[in-house]
Amino acid sequence: MTTGLAAAEDTLLQKGFLDLDVDPTLDLVEEIERLKKEKNAIILAHYYQESEIQDIADYIGDSLGLSQKAAETDADIIVFAGVHFMAETAKMLSPTKKVLLPDLKAGCSLADSCPPHLFRKFKEKHPDAVVVSYINCTAELKTLTDICCTSTNSVHIIESIPKDKQIIFAPDKNLGAYLRKKTGRDLILWNGACMVHEIFSHEKITKLQVRHPNAKLIAHPECEAHILEKADFIGSTTGLLNFTKESEATEFIVATEAGIIHQMELASPNKTFIPAPPENTCACNECPHMKRNTMEKLYLCMKYEQPEIHLEDWIIEEGVKSINRMLDISEKAGLGLKSSNDPD
Repeated sequence: MTTGLAAAEDTLLQKGFLDLDVDPTLDLVEEIERLKKEKNAIILAHYYQESEIQDIADYIGDSLGLSQKAAETDADIIVFAGVHFMAETAKMLSPTKKVLLPDLKAGCSLADSCPPHLFRKFKEKHPDAVVVSYINCTAELKTLTDICCTSTNSVHIIESIPKDKQIIFAPDKNLGAYLRKKTGRDLILWNGACMVHEIFSHEKITKLQVRHPNAKLIAHPECEAHILEKADFIGSTTGLLNFTKESEATEFIVATEAGIIHQMELASPNKTFIPAPPENTCACNECPHMKRNTMEKLYLCMKYEQPEIHLEDWIIEEGVKSINRMLDISEKAGLGLKSSNDPD
């Protein structure tokens, strides 16, 4: 039976409130590698994580791809260095595995902008509409969704729905506006957005383009329309990374969270990557939620196996249907994604 301080620490770790002191002489990389082997764990890191976390991760990528990769492994523990909805997705696709998040308070402004109880009322106003939700949403919102989508397959998902059907798109109004323009469909948009992708400065980017006339402006479709209209290339985080690898250009202005630049520099060390400036006074654009995860928290998370992600069975059962429907549509279209029901 756990008592006293140990019990208190366990409770606080579960809530994600505790920053225990870590011995500064510890080699965290060595300790984390040891814990991975000892506990048969894998570490997933989103592109927006700090570079040192990316460097120690087993897999680096976009949220859905990471969750799918984890589901394919024989690991007992999945440690998701990302934000809460990403760890939820991993739990939905690997319900029998223990899923950990280094900081339980690592949320997401986009996911939080669409509370399920309010969305349910919104949905009731359009009872015949097909609901398409961006994968960057909570597990509970996925239970209210017919088909999920990623930024990569979103255009195809929208175009797969019969033209006589109304479509509600949630939660990102900027991605929704982009999809309206690309598909010509009159989407009913939920008014949500990502705080990181909404504060890029049109004026500062224009000045950067004047100073770097050969630089390509690349942008994530979560950005506002006035940024996307200026972009030379629009794509998912993985799409942006691949574009910089394949492009003959040697300079890029990157309009997405600055964490991806680490992978861009590793892949193309002779190219220059400039973070698109926001309207505030920061030098670059970073997600404060993503940056809640640190090497110390990653170590503590693995040591104590807390905080753990728990989802009710009905949420997993109902929510995963929207993911599987997306994967089925994508697989039939040859987009390279497989249903989580597929044993391969």
